[in-house]
Amino acid sequence: MKLKKGDTVIVTVGKDKGRKGKIEKVFPHDDAVLVAGANLYKRHVKKRDEQHPGGIIDFPRPLSVGKVALLCPKCNQPTRVGFIVAGGDKERICRKCEQKI
Repeated sequence: MKLKKGDTVIVTVGKDKGRKGKIEKVFPHDDAVLVAGANLYKRHVKKRDEQHPGGIIDFPRPLSVGKVALLCPKCNQPTRVGFIVAGGDKERICRKCEQKI
């Protein structure tokens, strides 16, 4: 998978189009990522005890990898991820500015 935990991404499709956030978790078998502050849904939760009071809570749901684009830390543009093998090390690069990510 070309995206990793901690990468900054921008949502390109859906109700949160244009929203930026960091990847909190990656689901490689589902080709999905969990982005902080994006794709939030509401859930009605029953009270369990004093630490879990219940009520209506917001929780994020995973987004497909095809619906997000990586923001390059150098050029700050949404980009695709490329790979380069140099000296036995495989590194990710930005397709727009050709810099290492």
